[in-house]
Amino acid sequence: MVILFNPLSTTPGKQPLPLSLLALGAVLQNRHRWTLVDGNLERDPASRIRELARAERDIERTLLAVTVMPGPQLMQAVDVCQRVRADLPALPIVWGGYFPTQHAETILAAPYVDYVIRSQGEHALCDLVAAIEHGGDLSSIGSLSWKNGAGAAHNPLRPPAAPDSLPLLPYDKVEIGRYVHRTYLGHRTIAHSSSFGCPFACSFCAVVAMANRRWLAESPARLERILRHLRLAHGVDSVQMHDMDFFISEARTAEFAERVAGLGISWWGLGRVDTLMHYSDETWRAMQRSGLRMVFSGAESGSDETLERMNKGGKASASLTLQLARRMRDYGIVPEFSFVLGCPPDPMADMRRTFEFVREIKRANPATEIVMYVYTPVPLAGELYDDAKQLGFRFPQTLEEWASDRWRQLSMRRGDSIPWLESGVRRQVRNFERVLNAFYPTVTDLRLRGSYRLALRAMSGWRYRARVYGAPYELRVMQRVI
Repeated sequence: MVILFNPLSTTPGKQPLPLSLLALGAVLQNRHRWTLVDGNLERDPASRIRELARAERDIERTLLAVTVMPGPQLMQAVDVCQRVRADLPALPIVWGGYFPTQHAETILAAPYVDYVIRSQGEHALCDLVAAIEHGGDLSSIGSLSWKNGAGAAHNPLRPPAAPDSLPLLPYDKVEIGRYVHRTYLGHRTIAHSSSFGCPFACSFCAVVAMANRRWLAESPARLERILRHLRLAHGVDSVQMHDMDFFISEARTAEFAERVAGLGISWWGLGRVDTLMHYSDETWRAMQRSGLRMVFSGAESGSDETLERMNKGGKASASLTLQLARRMRDYGIVPEFSFVLGCPPDPMADMRRTFEFVREIKRANPATEIVMYVYTPVPLAGELYDDAKQLGFRFPQTLEEWASDRWRQLSMRRGDSIPWLESGVRRQVRNFERVLNAFYPTVTDLRLRGSYRLALRAMSGWRYRARVYGAPYELRVMQRVI
């Protein structure tokens, strides 16, 4: 018996479909019994896990498998696993996901986690379950880290499996209606991920450790089959593609777009600026016909020098970002650009340069959505991480410290306690965001009616034109009222 636990990761009412755990369940279901406990839906997931485990005849051969990302998920994962271990010390516990892949040593130092699966986990979890149920050599399980006496053993990573070789997600095993929501894309939006990994090595990105620059994707035919099932069986009219990069292959994207053009589905995906700029006009027209409404891209910076330090690879540049904003305007597809502010060694200059570049993007395409984060290091070799260490940055040494509110904020790239940032940097970013979002109200917030948009723009106009971002109390009040 495997209990798959998805810790709390979002706000109530917006529960994302637990794609990673459903993928595990799909591989497990023909070999081992499993059940899902979703911390986004369960009021007391620890009690539910204890109830399920106690119902098993042999608790030592039952496994609690937890997927963990930094932030809210990590906080609940630590709390729940501590409580479960205190009551059921014989229940084995394994963690997997982005955070465990990067910090296996720290996790295995905690007394309430026994195993870590690094990178892709489908086949590794099946092998671990078999070893727990029937006995077996842990050292032969690829991608497994485990407690070996006083230390930790780390087995070599196994090659990732291609998505088309894995079973389809078992949608019938969850209450699908609880994971379908109204969004900017449509009335019934669901999440899907059609690939594993990314071929690039950006120095601020956790995917690098997960995939080691591998990218494996579902075929357009399989992807069409999945979306057609979601449309017909569950009334889905829109899909958020949660791939790390959906648009790596233009040929795959073009075929997918042609296949789903008649399904009546709107969709959103993530892609690199330089990749999308090299797409042909024919492919862009096909994506437009297929229902593509918005594309998220990591613009990251308005400085080519900073982009190079980030190891963005390819031909990333600020000028390409502007060109993409203009090109997407012509096709009626909304660009959504994220920026990483406060990069060492001169975070203030980096912040001011980014503010001006964002203004330039908005002039090119006012519909562009802007997302801003404060730079947070990941444990990868490179200039940014090396600079951060020299300026006093250190990762926590225990899971309890990782699960603190301070590190939750930092993991979400919203924290103030970063050594090289002056205390006012985060406040200045918030103030700029508030003025920007009032002058250019987002198209994705369904609560913003036309009159509200006009009022926000009128109230913020003098600030935006004069670049007066400080203390925008009147906008804060207006936005809260709305």
